Amino acid sequence: MRFWDASAVVPLLVRQSCTDLVRRWRADDPVMVTWWATEIECVSAIARLERETRLDRRGTADALRRLDAIGASWHEVQPSDGLKQTARRLLRSHALRAGDAFQLAAALHAAELRPASLDFVCLDDRLSLAAEREGFGVVCASEPAPAAALPAAPRKRGKRRGS
Repeated sequence: MRFWDASAVVPLLVRQSCTDLVRRWRADDPVMVTWWATEIECVSAIARLERETRLDRRGTADALRRLDAIGASWHEVQPSDGLKQTARRLLRSHALRAGDAFQLAAALHAAELRPASLDFVCLDDRLSLAAEREGFGVVCASEPAPAAALPAAPRKRGKRRGS
């Protein structure tokens, strides 16, 4: 089981340079845990790609169908007062935006405040660094991939439990 940030879910929905890599991560451990608002963050990313004409209507519809299918099987961390308090602390401890603080707080609550017990899958450098500092094993791309190339394997940062 791994916690998935929206930045790592989007390549499962829309073809990107890192899609094959992210699919391998999911195949290695298909049980996904996400934050309650991850679905909306993914729809936002898909809509932005459509507005920028990087996705046509069919591509958008396909991405939204994939989101529905994947979202039906993931486990969602629901909002709570405790999670909100954790997000407040994270905003004071790390250079995060509000949405990222909620993502990281949700991961901490999914891990029952034992971050070393759960891997954090993320393609956002700032959020990955904060997750690592909180004690998560972070699964991320080793470097931003050029459009035509994919990294050979994920970089795993931070404290890790056995693979």
